[in-house]
Amino acid sequence: MVKLQWLSSQVETLLNPISAFFLILFSLLFLIKLNGVWSKKFNLPPSPPKLPFIGNLHQLGGVAHRTFRDLSKKYGPIILLHLGRSSIIIVSSPDIAREILKTQDIKFSNRPHTTAAKAILYGCNDFAFAPYCEYYKRMRKICVQELLSARRVMSFKYIREEEVALMIQKISRSCSMQTPVNIAEMALTLSNNITCRCALGSKSEDGNKEISEMSREVSRLFGALCFEDLYPSLGWIDVLTGLRSRLRKVARDIDTYFEQVIEEHISKTQEDDSKQDFLDLLLRVQVDINLTRENIKGILLDMFLGGTETTATTIEWVMAELARKPSALKKAQEEVRRVVGLKSKVREEEIDQMEYLKYIIKETLRLHASLPTGVPRVSDIHTTVNGYDIPPNTTVLINIWAIQRDPDVWDNPDDFIPERFSGSSTDFGGQDYEFIPFGSGRRICPGISFAAAIVELAIANLLFHFDWELPGGTNAGELDMIEGFGMSANKRTPLQLVPKACFS
Repeated sequence: MVKLQWLSSQVETLLNPISAFFLILFSLLFLIKLNGVWSKKFNLPPSPPKLPFIGNLHQLGGVAHRTFRDLSKKYGPIILLHLGRSSIIIVSSPDIAREILKTQDIKFSNRPHTTAAKAILYGCNDFAFAPYCEYYKRMRKICVQELLSARRVMSFKYIREEEVALMIQKISRSCSMQTPVNIAEMALTLSNNITCRCALGSKSEDGNKEISEMSREVSRLFGALCFEDLYPSLGWIDVLTGLRSRLRKVARDIDTYFEQVIEEHISKTQEDDSKQDFLDLLLRVQVDINLTRENIKGILLDMFLGGTETTATTIEWVMAELARKPSALKKAQEEVRRVVGLKSKVREEEIDQMEYLKYIIKETLRLHASLPTGVPRVSDIHTTVNGYDIPPNTTVLINIWAIQRDPDVWDNPDDFIPERFSGSSTDFGGQDYEFIPFGSGRRICPGISFAAAIVELAIANLLFHFDWELPGGTNAGELDMIEGFGMSANKRTPLQLVPKACFS
């Protein structure tokens, strides 16, 4: 009897790996067959040749939006990429972008819940990555009518003017020494200080540095390779690479920071509505729209991610383009100084008279959208776009960078020509699909006016107070204009310029 049991156990031991092998083989054959049927059943967008297991991953070297543009030139304005187990649609045409962002906007109004988004944004309980539902609609209404309304943005005018004045003072101290100014760091400090004061009511050198570094780390993590997103069963590799621990650490640091700020706000009262910051407003409406503490912290983080690094990146690119084109720099300075006259600084109400300055900012946003592929969307249901089938739960990226450099739409698309906007009604409000640096549709960035006010005032004052040169006799043609890696398309090499004071 014992021998029979032993023999039975040996047979089972032998059969288990054999059974497992055939089970895996059968599953693979089934998936291959299913994939073949799926491909035949649907008329999918064209796709570059892919390799087993990795799909098209091997074709994505370099900066993503540039690689996507190159693939689209070869395979068409809408292509399908297989990245591991994920399928991603890349759109590089304004007409197809209009179909997705306007005609079928409701079908593409959700976001993919990536590993980084879930870990950092409180399970996507923020605003930017929240599902398109009643909560999102209520929060968008609050953002449009309260947090980021024209009236509220105007109420922060004194903050922008004070922080820009401090920036000018710091730059002035560099003039006598003729030392280069790191424009990237200067712009990030300015943007972070303004956002801190508008969102949280105050700034501190240590606190600003802390939230600034956390925002940078979040940007890096959102742009990092995550195996769990590509191959759910291989998420353990993210542990080995250190990605998982970095996600946990930054999420913990962010939570601790905002928890302390919220507690400080709860303990004080703010009677003057005109002086209320974003957090005061969120706490005020918390009960009415059923906001949790996690919702509030997630929304605050959105403010910094969407309003700090992206705004600073735009300021840096404006100055880089002007440094490369001295004639445009001179023309802009002449306009700003003519409008301001004998006054000691630029005031916000004068900026509407600076048409060429606005052309410069538009042209910079055309060439250097802060989020080159926007924030990804997901198809809710099966639909067709441009004659192609889009299955449900497919991620869609709009290659804004490629659309805004489309030679079929723009003359000399890679050249910096601010004058192209003279006499043109094209604007970045989301209705001109050849020019959508802030997105479009239901999920358009709600902070356009907030960001534009900072960029316009900062650039106008930089041009009014100083002349600018590249350091060490650097030739303008040698300036590195390639983007770095991360969520926002900052310059790969931070811009350094030498200021020369124009007024004693």
